[in-house]
Formats: sequence, structure tokens, C-alpha cells
Amino acid sequence: MKIAILLPYKENFSPEYPGAVSLFVNETSKISRYKKNIIVFGNTEFKKKFKLKYVNIDLKKNFLTSQTKNYVNKFLRVKKRFNISIIEVHNRPSYINQLSKKVGKTVLSLYFHNDPLSMDGSKTIEERKKLLKTCYKIIFNSNWSKKRFLEGLENKFVNSNKLVVFFQSANRKNRSILKKKKNWITFVGKLNKAKGYDVFAAAIKNILNKYPNWKAKIIGDEKREKIVLKHKNINVLGFLNHDKVLKIFEQSSIAVACSRWEEPFGRTSLEASANGCAVIITNKGGLPETITNAKILEHLSIKNLEKVISSLIKDNVERKKLQTLSLNNFYLTHSFVAKMIDDYRDEKLQIYNFNTPKNKRTLRILHITNFNERLDGRLFFNTGRRINNGFIRQGHSVLGFSDRDIQKYYKSINDYKGAKTLNDKLKKTCYNYKPDLIILGHADLISKDQISELRYDYPNTRFGQWFLDPLNKKGPDYFRNKERILDKANVVDATFLTTSPDVLNFLDNESSFFIPNPCDSSFETLNNYNKPCNVDVFFALSHGVHRGVLKSGKIDDRITFLKNLQNKTPNIKFDIYGIDKVQPIWADHYFKTIANAKMGLNLSRGDAIKYYSSDRITQIIGNGLVCLIDEKTKYQNFFDNNEMVFYKSINDLSEKIIRIASDEKLRKNIARKGKLKYMKYFNSDIISKYIINKTLGLKDNNKYLWEK
Repeated sequence: MKIAILLPYKENFSPEYPGAVSLFVNETSKISRYKKNIIVFGNTEFKKKFKLKYVNIDLKKNFLTSQTKNYVNKFLRVKKRFNISIIEVHNRPSYINQLSKKVGKTVLSLYFHNDPLSMDGSKTIEERKKLLKTCYKIIFNSNWSKKRFLEGLENKFVNSNKLVVFFQSANRKNRSILKKKKNWITFVGKLNKAKGYDVFAAAIKNILNKYPNWKAKIIGDEKREKIVLKHKNINVLGFLNHDKVLKIFEQSSIAVACSRWEEPFGRTSLEASANGCAVIITNKGGLPETITNAKILEHLSIKNLEKVISSLIKDNVERKKLQTLSLNNFYLTHSFVAKMIDDYRDEKLQIYNFNTPKNKRTLRILHITNFNERLDGRLFFNTGRRINNGFIRQGHSVLGFSDRDIQKYYKSINDYKGAKTLNDKLKKTCYNYKPDLIILGHADLISKDQISELRYDYPNTRFGQWFLDPLNKKGPDYFRNKERILDKANVVDATFLTTSPDVLNFLDNESSFFIPNPCDSSFETLNNYNKPCNVDVFFALSHGVHRGVLKSGKIDDRITFLKNLQNKTPNIKFDIYGIDKVQPIWADHYFKTIANAKMGLNLSRGDAIKYYSSDRITQIIGNGLVCLIDEKTKYQNFFDNNEMVFYKSINDLSEKIIRIASDEKLRKNIARKGKLKYMKYFNSDIISKYIINKTLGLKDNNKYLWEK
């Protein structure tokens, strides 16, 4: 795994004549956690290079094609020698389009060091939209540059996770540097009108005539523009290497960066501040973002500049205060910015270890499922809430989004199903919340097109879905349930089922995972094994949350099974709901009823299939009842016969019910061991962690009982 940094063509990655891009790359890379993995690619004629792994791309002159295209093409050939995971392109948006066609799944990131609207490849709205689609991250050296990039784009891009600001950096000196200060006023930069050098030249002559004990140090050159400045107290030093520039800043009392053009950032003022200078800047572009404490010229003129310099010379207290504040409040150090860059790389390369407190990261999780708010708490114990509790207990920020409640509320003549409003609200919620992780549970009305759009807008967000309904071919709604899962299987990163994926032939096994129905200590609060109970066997059918009865023409094979079981077991007291005109029970009524039962029948619709169970299994075993379960579910892979009761047939089930009902010690022992094991290994905390780690593709050293 390597990170390739691609410099602009003819960028001098050399201490002999470095530009701002080379300095930034060198200073942040040499202290990066990824230093050993970074390879810098560039093109320079200078023999001496910065001390990083560097590959020089030599090109023969070719007058028939663009040298920049040749440069990128040769980079593509050379990089094949390395295992490149991320390509970071600096200051050349035009390279991205060329690279995107040939790098496959390799991640592309783009750093802007100049005004995006002045550069080939990002001038037009369409070009910038294309960059947003292609790049994993687009990084700016100031908020001003980011705003320029966003000009003309829709509001949805304004808060995009793709767009980030990493400022330039400098090495902050300690306070002892303030004792070295001399009566020097320093100007560093191109000696042209864009940098305001003409204004500085005129103002400084007047200043030095007025204050003869002060001197000016001028560093820089300009071949195209000549502004002659001669004075006995002025030293025009020309171009100096970076180390020499910093030494002059160390001794300078005042530094001036008076650009008249919109500076994207302004390295000069940054380094002046880090060296304890009293800094004067203009209010142009990103310059005000470079420094916390400075004198800011709202309007650049000879008179205004002269006035501010003069005030700092005359007022020693004010000048020294500004110098001290420059140092004390300086935070854009190399280590600070390098960490920001490494954090984005961590994010993409997914190296977080969530199991160690040191590296644990708090996620923003948007959990989309039916929380049944409209049903007045009837299903307060549902699976969505259990998983939600687990996310919260892991220490994450969790926002619940109850899709069916929203859909029902917003139904209208113009939006008959409420689906359009639902999807619009999801878009707005993501814009405000910026989730790291979106988990969908039976969220059928959230369209796969909407998920695809969200993936485009928030490329760092990961998506998972969980599904609880039966998937046996002879069971109810098989084809419909299969379709519901497959609808989003290709637009999410992971799918979680309460059926073992290895018995299904329609899912990708690499992104599909089994999860048990989670129990939760805040819901499963009963310990029936600790007390005598009046009911031998409890079972409740629901037949839908709203109806309480079967739809006309529908049959339920469980009703026949239950009646036959009762007939075969006449001396056993059954408490059954949902048949023979006995209505289903919900909420607290359900728990008061189950609290009086010794055993619970975990009977699902259709033929038993590997690992499938409805969530009633948690309500049975989690509350200290003996769990009666068909052995074809293969739950004996997880539980022993002294923890659950497995039956082969209705006759076998009848015999085991009779035996347990007559042996209180046996009943209590099985119920207690079953609850303790289920609560330990199949709880919502563990299952929610499993969902997070699998969806994010994180390494997980935990041993899960269901994966043995």
C-alpha cells in the first residue's frame, strides 16, 4: 500500500528553488505517519532533492503532443512498479480527468494551492462537478479557495464531505526568538504589482527617511517586472533558499504581505507569524485566514501602509504585544496539518481499530427503520430499537429516522404513498447530519436511486441494511422478501439477515452476513426461572400490527400445528393468542402475560430454515422462559440441549413439553442457562458492533458465537 503524490509538471522538489507546493509536500510528508509509504513523483532539473522517496519523471521534448499529457502518461507507466492505493494530485485539476480513465479503483484526491477558477480543469461548473464525482477528496488551502470552487454550484455541494480545507503550515518558534528582534521590516515574495510591491516600495522609502534607525529586507525577484528600489537602509537580497528566509524572519520585527490580488492563502504571512513578527496584511483572498493576530489593511494605498508601519515603529508596546500574540496563538504547525492529512488517509484506508479506547472513533449513525411512533408505543421493544440501543451503548451519535411514520404522516393527493416526501426529508437530514454510517432496516420506501445519489454526494458514508423476515422458499412472501433485499443489495456495503446467507442462492456471500435477533437488557427484564409460573406454554401470533386477524383468504399453518399440539398434550396449560378469536397482545400487556409462563414456543411461519427465527426468540429466552425450537433451525450450533429444547417433530415436542412441565428443577435450569448464554453472546451491543465493523470493512478480532 503506497501513497503517490503527483506534483505539477516542472515543480522543483528541491531546497534550491522550491515553490509553495514543494514546501508544503515536504514539510507535511516528512513527519507523516505514512512517511514510509509516500512516494513523490515530479519533474525537476535540480539534482538536489528533498529527503523523501522521490521519482523524477524525465521527459524528452515532444512538439507534437502536450508535455503535461506526456508527463501524466509516463507517471501512469512508472507507478505500475508500486502498489499505489491513493494518488494525491497537487494543483493540477486538469490531471484528474486524464488519470480517472486509467487508474481503476485507485483513489484520487486533489489539492488546490491556487484559485480554482483560474486553473484548467476547474474553470467551468461542469468541470468542477466532474471533479466532485471523480475525486475522493478535494482539498483547499483556504476557505476562500473553497468558496471560489463552489461558485455557481447547487447548495447540496456546499456542505459536501468531499470538500475540506487543510491550511498551509509553518514551524512555530519558541518565545526566546523575540529577544533576537532587530529594527527590520521585511517583504518576501515576487517583486511585482500583484504582490503590492510597488506600494511597499513607495511607502518604505518614506518610512526609512522618517526612521533612519530602521532597515528594510526585501527577498524575492521578478524577471518580467522591474521596480527599482534604492536606499541606504534597504537590502534587496533577491531569491534566497527557504532556510535563509526563515532566519531573516527570526530577526525581523515587522513583516509586510500587501498583495492586491486575491491570494488563495499566503505562505509569507504564515511564516512571519510563526517567527514572531508583527505582521501587516491586506484583506485579500485567503490572507486573513493565515494568521490569528495581524494588522489588516482594508484598502491598500501608500498612505495607509505607511500609517500602519509608522504606528508599529512608534509604539513599542503595541509592536511587542503583536509579536507575542503571533507566537502564542499560532496553531498551523506542520504536525497539526500533517495530522489532518493523515486522518483523511486513515478514513479512506480504514485503519481504525474500534476495539482499543485510544483509537475509538465516535460515528454519526443514521438509523432508518420503523420505530412505530404512530402506534403509541405498542412495539417499544422492536428490533430496530434494540439495534439502536446497541449503537448508542457503543458510544456513537445515533439519529433515528422512522421511515414509515414519516411516510404515513406526509401522505397527500400529490404524494399518494408519501414516498417522495420521505426521500426528500432523508436528503435534507443527511445534509444537516452528515452521517458516517447509514443503516436501513426494512426501509422499503427509501429508493435505491436515492441511496445511489447519497453515495455520490457523501462518498465517505457507508451503507448497510438489515432484514428480519422469513426467506424459506415454502414460507410466506418469499419472492416479495427476496425482491425487497435485492432492491438495495447492490447499493449498500453490507446486508444482514436473520437467516444464514449460505442457504440462500441469490446474495453475494462476501457482503451478506447472518445476525441473530438481538436481545437487550433494557427490554428482557424478566427472570421467569426464578419463580413459579401458572402457564406451561406461551405463544402469540400477531397477524400484522394493525389488523390483529388474518386477511381474508389467508391461512397460517401454525394454527393447525398449535391445535394438533394441544390435542396431543391435553394436560398441559397453553396460553395462546391470535387464534380462535383471541386477539393478539402488545406492549406491556404482552410482558405481563409472558411473565407467567414456563416455556415459550419459538414457532415461525413456513418450513424451518437454517438460523431463521422471528424476534420472539429474544422475548422467550431473554425473559427466562424455556425456548422450544425446531432443530431444523440449526440453533444447536450455538446452544446445547441444557440451554434450549430442540424438537424433531410435533410428537417429540409434545413429549418434551410434558417432561419439562413436570420437572421444575429441569425447567429452571434450562431457562436460566439459556438466558445467560443468549444475553451474553447475542445482545444488542455485540450485534450492533458487528453491523458497524462489517459495514465499514474493519478488521475485527472479536470472536462471535455465530461465526464459529
